[in-house]
Amino acid sequence: MSRWGDRLKKVEQLAQSFQHQPLATRYKPRLWLCQPSSTWKLFPRQSLAFSFARSCKEAVHVFALEKESASPGQRIYLVTSYSELWHYYRTHPQSLMHCYEVIPEGAVCKLYFDLEFHKPSNKGADGKAMVASLIQYFCDKLMEVYGIRCSAQNVLNLDSSTEEKFSRHLIFNVQNAIFKDNTHVGRFIHSVLRPVLSKGKNGKEMDGVPSTKKRRQETTDLSFLQVKNQGQDCLFVDLGVYTKNRNFRLYGSSKLGKNAAFTVADDNQFIPKPEKGTSPDESIFLASLVCNVSFTGQRILTYDIPETKESTTCSLTGCQTSPHQEVDNFVLTLVRKEGKQGAIRRWNYFVAEQLLVYDIANYRWCENVQRFHKSNNILIVVDLKEEVWYQKCHDPDCRNFRSSGYPLPQEICVSYIMDEEDQAYVMDEAGNIDLSQSPDRQAAVGVAKNRSDVWGDDDEDYLQSLDDFELDSGEISDRLLLNCVTRFDSQ
Repeated sequence: MSRWGDRLKKVEQLAQSFQHQPLATRYKPRLWLCQPSSTWKLFPRQSLAFSFARSCKEAVHVFALEKESASPGQRIYLVTSYSELWHYYRTHPQSLMHCYEVIPEGAVCKLYFDLEFHKPSNKGADGKAMVASLIQYFCDKLMEVYGIRCSAQNVLNLDSSTEEKFSRHLIFNVQNAIFKDNTHVGRFIHSVLRPVLSKGKNGKEMDGVPSTKKRRQETTDLSFLQVKNQGQDCLFVDLGVYTKNRNFRLYGSSKLGKNAAFTVADDNQFIPKPEKGTSPDESIFLASLVCNVSFTGQRILTYDIPETKESTTCSLTGCQTSPHQEVDNFVLTLVRKEGKQGAIRRWNYFVAEQLLVYDIANYRWCENVQRFHKSNNILIVVDLKEEVWYQKCHDPDCRNFRSSGYPLPQEICVSYIMDEEDQAYVMDEAGNIDLSQSPDRQAAVGVAKNRSDVWGDDDEDYLQSLDDFELDSGEISDRLLLNCVTRFDSQ
């Protein structure tokens, strides 16, 4: 019993220590009290955030934050889920008011636009009419190039205009109008706007686009896309937002040092379909996310630099590599056997679900029919979150088939190869973001270490006490232990 007495004294000392020096726990937000803590981590560098996000089993994403006290251009990177961000986005507007979606390299995404012009330099310009004309023009082009029908009712129209600047974001929420990644979006937009890019003032050629007598005459007047910015000729459409890992400002957020946040434009015609448990405002938020796209077997659009009409079709060469080259190499081992030399025809990355979907060429073995298909190819789907792969099929008879899931080799799993670094920032319950290694936090860590010395090794003390009890009272049966656990869990 002396050991239990010593243990009781340690518990009393620990309680007194907590009363005098409360230890602030790391902030782990919850959407409601009964929900377990979800992922909420802040990183000083984008690469660390992406590495951590890929290692998570939860559906998480990377966002960029601008902090009021930080130096201009410095951003902090947050990893969390869409629902978690939305919950705290509303309750901590001060710390999360300058927030950006990071569009990952290679991620499947929606068609989107950043539109702006300098109002004093474009007196008389009707911004609303320009937006309406642009939407209609690109709806026509989606029908012409891809056979996809849409209208302004499918386009979320966000406004962040001021007295000096007209600013809009357009996000197309159209079924099957999903692009392989934002570089293909940029190519498509650049090609569609070629008529206006090729002509400067007085009809002179611009941007190195050669003129040709064979070029089809455009019936649409695109002169409204030519605007001025403090005397300089420029385009109404910002073509610089289609680069890898692009930061795209969120609905409800403003730029650092500015007060104009993106809100739903008064001429917006898009109304999201209501979902159970989702408010109308959250539905707008989810529709505004460029990479909020699920893998549902929809058509994925691509657009290579067009030279002929055929080059606008959805095709990629087998030499293309995904952001996970080690996974590409593993997939090739699956389709290069039994005398076959399979290849990766194309790949698509669904960041919302951490899925890499490979379209396979020259290898048609289907687990469903247990043989090679004669004409239809197969798909290899790699789930980076669950760390498994499975096979699907293009054959109509196997359209709903999904093979068993097989584990990925450990050496290519992100959870195995990632060397996680400690986050450099933490966010407290009031929404304040500070360096995690601040003097106060270091002091708290020191207090925790001292308390650990007071507490001792819990497992070792417990096992030793159990041994002492069994020496005096005999062995405790497994049934008795199970009954105790059951009674404890039922309380």
